[in-house]
Amino acid sequence: MSRLPASRSPLTLSTTDKEQIMPLVRITQQDVRTPEQSRRMADTVQDVMLELFSAPARDRYQIVETLPVGSILAEDTGLGIERSDGVVIIHVTQQGRSTEQKQAVYAALAQRLAAAELVRPEDLIVSVVHNDREDWSFGHGRAQFLTGEL
Repeated sequence: MSRLPASRSPLTLSTTDKEQIMPLVRITQQDVRTPEQSRRMADTVQDVMLELFSAPARDRYQIVETLPVGSILAEDTGLGIERSDGVVIIHVTQQGRSTEQKQAVYAALAQRLAAAELVRPEDLIVSVVHNDREDWSFGHGRAQFLTGEL
């Protein structure tokens, strides 16, 4: 089920739906959540992508990876953050989002996942990286963004 935001944030992209580029999201966590909690977390992340990154509806590309406890080693980078086994790393590969949009995503993810009692803000690490249209193939060995199929 795709969720559409009630209203667009001023931080959303100003492009047509055809030009909006979906992000690829990898959610890596340790095995401390139920499958239902993991799905709710993925749905919350998707809602944020739709609202603040203007991801196109029905362009959901997420990988939810669950590892054994002790598999994620995440220190505090000298910030005094106390992490638990509930640590989650969200890695977003995207195109064309502004610094303001990225900062809004960081804040929204921390707030919404904490409000849903899914991830403590101290346990959330988010990394956003950029790639280009030629970096994608959606199947059949073709670069659909370059061939005009997308």
